[in-house]
Amino acid sequence: MNLAIKIVFETQEATLMVWRSALGLVRRPFYIRETINQMDIVGVGSLPIAMLAAFFIGAVLALQTASTLQAFGAQNYTGRLVATSLVRELGPVLTCILLAGRIGSGIAAELGSMKVSEQIDAMRALGTDPLRKLVLPRIIALVVMSPTLTVFANVVGTIGGLVISLTLLHIPASVYNTSARDALNYHDIFGGLLKPVVFGFIIAVVGCRCGLRTQGGTVGVGRSTTQSVVMSILLILISDFFLTKLIIALGPTGQF
Repeated sequence: MNLAIKIVFETQEATLMVWRSALGLVRRPFYIRETINQMDIVGVGSLPIAMLAAFFIGAVLALQTASTLQAFGAQNYTGRLVATSLVRELGPVLTCILLAGRIGSGIAAELGSMKVSEQIDAMRALGTDPLRKLVLPRIIALVVMSPTLTVFANVVGTIGGLVISLTLLHIPASVYNTSARDALNYHDIFGGLLKPVVFGFIIAVVGCRCGLRTQGGTVGVGRSTTQSVVMSILLILISDFFLTKLIIALGPTGQF
């Protein structure tokens, strides 16, 4: 199977998987407990690492840009640069890349193990739809928790930039906070929340699809896990470009 045909085939299968899973939103049984459990795994479980990464991302942004801004006498705009960089781009992208590595790989490994051990076939034999029980809760959890984690990451990253500004750059907190607050508008916030929703959906769909197509025993599980992480990150970066173009086009003046 050549690459073009494989891409079309995988797109078709992923679309059918999402459509059949979505029927669980309007038909009983509703797997609420599974959904809440997945939200706990995605959100609460990923919160410490997302906040730690965001703090140092904000700190590095402040460090790297301070010297350049100082050369132009614009060091007081450090807060503006850190806040806009995090909200518009770095917060959503890096948070969801972390989720792709932690959650997407876990989904592929878990479903892949169930596939090769014939647990999914056993679920079908017992009259349970594995797409509605296994796939839909994971999609909902990632779509809901990705923007939530991104908001926390943006806040903590901005605090990281503030700490560096206070301790190393000697910029007053009031100047930093005012600069960061004035730089953001509702359009930035909308874009910063839209991206992680799409990225979370991509991570869930790719992870579930890679897990459900696993073949070849434990070797196949490892292969599916690797493919899930690589494909999720690649699609996040590609979709980020098109989402950025869309957000700019929807702006009040056609630009940020």
